[in-house]
Amino acid sequence: METRGSHHVQSLERGLAVIRAFNAGAPEPTLSEVARATGLTRAAARRFLLTLVDLGYVRTDGKHFSLTARVLELGYAFLSSMTLPEVAQPHLERLSAEVHESSSVSVLEGTDIVYVARVAVSRIMTVSINVGTRFPAHATSMGHVLLAGLDPDALAAYFEHARLDRLTSHTLTSPASLRAELAKVREQGWALVDQELEEGLRSVAAPVRDRQGIVVAAVNVSTHASRNTLESVREDMVPPLFAAAKRIEADLAVGPAQARRG
Repeated sequence: METRGSHHVQSLERGLAVIRAFNAGAPEPTLSEVARATGLTRAAARRFLLTLVDLGYVRTDGKHFSLTARVLELGYAFLSSMTLPEVAQPHLERLSAEVHESSSVSVLEGTDIVYVARVAVSRIMTVSINVGTRFPAHATSMGHVLLAGLDPDALAAYFEHARLDRLTSHTLTSPASLRAELAKVREQGWALVDQELEEGLRSVAAPVRDRQGIVVAAVNVSTHASRNTLESVREDMVPPLFAAAKRIEADLAVGPAQARRG
């Protein structure tokens, strides 16, 4: 069992768990559903939900609860403090214009990737992808790049907590096969995922490193299998992808203000 420090505020942990109980599979849960998802009693879940209603983060019709747009402030506080989205955006625009496909930048959070910048040329997935969208790292090219950049201890922690769910017939679901793929990504310096997240979706990603050479983000290009073969992805998209990653790294090193002046 994980040991908490004396500073730990359990009520804050529980309140955040209530917020995380809202997701694509349960956008308007009932009190009972929130209690079940969080492991709280109905009485405790009710107190947290009604407090969030009072604060404007949740609304209710008396039976169902749903998040309000105000919760975006929580994520925006993080994103607005980062230089990465601001630095990456013009390079994604240039990359997408060059390859005529959508491009994105993401970071690793737990066992998921989280999109922090994106330029969409066309919609090729059944779900919309926006800043803040999360996908399981094991099924994405950016996830493979980010996982390949972890140190051994962090990677071991990932495998301890990750659920390698099968999303398509192509998804890598065994730790051994994923570890082998990550070793390949680490050696070649980029990742190609063929229809592991969704049928028909191909994606290639490269790492974005900080001044110390640590992988802090990943940049990708995604396309539909009907438009590009695996060979054309490797030949036509990997070189401009690498160039974009290097430009992002260079601008991160000097900061967004100096990059704009430059």
